[in-house]
Amino acid sequence: MAVLIASDLSKDMAGEPLLRGVSFKLERRDRLTIAGRNGAGKTTLLRMLAGETSVDGGELSFQKGCKVSLHDQRPPRDRDLTLRDYILGGCADLIAVEHDLSRLAQAMADGDEAAFDAYSRAEARLEHAGGWMWRDRATAMVRGLGFDDEDDLDRSLKTFSGGELTRASLARALAGDPDLLLLDEPTNHLDIESLEWLEKTLMTLDAAIVLVAHDRWFLEAVGTAVLELEAGRSRFFPGTWTQWRKELAAREIALGRAIDKQQAEIARLERFVERFRAKATKAKQAQSRVKRLDKIERIERDPRDREGLKFQFKAPERSGRVVFEMVGGRVEVGADPSRVLLDGAEIWLERGEHVSLVGPNGAGKTTLIDTLAGVRPLAAGRLSTGHNVKIGHLSQHADELGRGPGGRARTVAEAAAVHTGLTPQKARALLGRFLFSGEDGQKPLDGLSGGERRRLSLAILVASGANVLILDEPTNHLDIESREALEDALLSFEGALLLVSHDRALLEAVGTRTVAVMDGTLRSYEGGWQEYVRVREEKRIAARAAKGAAKEKRAPTPGDAAGSSTASSSTSKQRGKATSASPTPAATGANCAGERLAAATAAALVADGQAAGKASDKKRNGNGAAGGLSKNARRQVRQLERDIEQAEAALKALEAELADPAAWATAAASAESTQRHAAAKRAVEEAFARWEAVAS
Repeated sequence: MAVLIASDLSKDMAGEPLLRGVSFKLERRDRLTIAGRNGAGKTTLLRMLAGETSVDGGELSFQKGCKVSLHDQRPPRDRDLTLRDYILGGCADLIAVEHDLSRLAQAMADGDEAAFDAYSRAEARLEHAGGWMWRDRATAMVRGLGFDDEDDLDRSLKTFSGGELTRASLARALAGDPDLLLLDEPTNHLDIESLEWLEKTLMTLDAAIVLVAHDRWFLEAVGTAVLELEAGRSRFFPGTWTQWRKELAAREIALGRAIDKQQAEIARLERFVERFRAKATKAKQAQSRVKRLDKIERIERDPRDREGLKFQFKAPERSGRVVFEMVGGRVEVGADPSRVLLDGAEIWLERGEHVSLVGPNGAGKTTLIDTLAGVRPLAAGRLSTGHNVKIGHLSQHADELGRGPGGRARTVAEAAAVHTGLTPQKARALLGRFLFSGEDGQKPLDGLSGGERRRLSLAILVASGANVLILDEPTNHLDIESREALEDALLSFEGALLLVSHDRALLEAVGTRTVAVMDGTLRSYEGGWQEYVRVREEKRIAARAAKGAAKEKRAPTPGDAAGSSTASSSTSKQRGKATSASPTPAATGANCAGERLAAATAAALVADGQAAGKASDKKRNGNGAAGGLSKNARRQVRQLERDIEQAEAALKALEAELADPAAWATAAASAESTQRHAAAKRAVEEAFARWEAVAS
């Protein structure tokens, strides 16, 4: 049954048409992403669906009893509430259901047969939200969005920052168990860990979802359909965001061909008219072609199609090989007392290297890059800068626009001229490339939107000629097309780059090395974002395995001790027969993989021993090296075997955890448990595959 049906919706703004003919249908677990330029009406459409903005035409039909929750960028109005009360304020219907169940239970006890059906319906409603434990589920939503401190729930909203209030609004929308969830830029102010949590949560949510976002990986992971808003009209596309982009590109190509074909036909008709209009014998034919020209409906592109950021950084001057190096660094914030974010940290950047800096919110990423950029001092340690280094710094909130002589600028044009040193004419040309045309250059800085401030900062950065770029969340407030233009420009930048971003598509495309801020220090990983994620997941699996092993070791059973002794004795007796023994079928994935490893290891050792025996009679270049696996290969095999053991232990611990019925109590919990088990089994298989590639 459809949760929502929108039929031919229309909306006017300031007397001008904004939306026309918007139609779509949503069922549970449909996740619709809205695509369109800034100003296309995406947020307005969300508020129309939420009932906060009037619908000028068309019809909206909702499922009976449909609960709608909207999350947008507006902060909570009542700041005197605690976070707990604010979250539970979005769950008023669940609290009412609890009261109804208590009342109906008493009615049934009194013999009221009519109360049975009402109780069943109320119980089903509460069960959908997690049963009588729905408050724990609501608290989990808060924890998943980064409120890890136990005291956060009892803090007043007025003590939270703007970004924290935005996350609180999102937690409230999720906790209320809505039937229709409307999300406007839900990824804002989330670190990557919270982003990944949100993706998993939305994919398991038993609700219809409509969302607007600019995070490309998030859109691809979550969306099941796309509603494209263009020039007031809508087009519904069933499929993922990437599939829609491919279809859109094909339409653009087809449109270009149609325009070229029509223009060629128009030119041909105009040539005929121009040539034969004055000839009496051809005048009638010429007049006929004039009428044909008048009847042609011209195919044209939307003028906004030509708008878009397209820029490149200048070829930078050559710097020294090492751009900067920090050794034993301590980074602090605040005073009396100060809070240490990093201690004993080391980081370096070499010429032409593109490094991504990642870590949770509050770990110290912004403070660190401000220190490296010279904006704040290093508390302790050594920071050295290489030869001929010219740093271009882009801060998270475009604070650089107010620094130095540029702090006196009042308009966009003045800021561009002062910060770049360009003549007014060249400054206007630069601003035009960043979508500041005509009178836009006279806009006051205080009245600029977040996107306009970001574009102005980028324009100044491009003109700076810097050979080292230090960028803090450069995609903030940028639409998807602008993010892709920035990505292209950074890919072609030949200088060094240190990038902080939550845009995983940008990190993967641009980064060649990843530095993670964790536990008050810095750790470097070769490779881009995907490689870092792989290493991170392996460490998580190993940590879970170690935790599971420690738990088993702390609580042994009498049977375990006897079994261990018997197994040890049996193993010593059968050691000589290991290669011929058939593996025993296992009940779990971990056992199965372990037996495959044991059998394959034995076979590899036999083959290696046979090869070594055959080679021992031959002399090898004076170094006596035998055939089979090399010393390094053997070392690698041993490490891979440890990786497999850790993955198996993690799978075993997870299977023990999932034996608890609570892991399958609700549809959302079942989906999450299934996903975790599949990921753990996949980790074992991948570890075994890497081992086989080396051992064979």
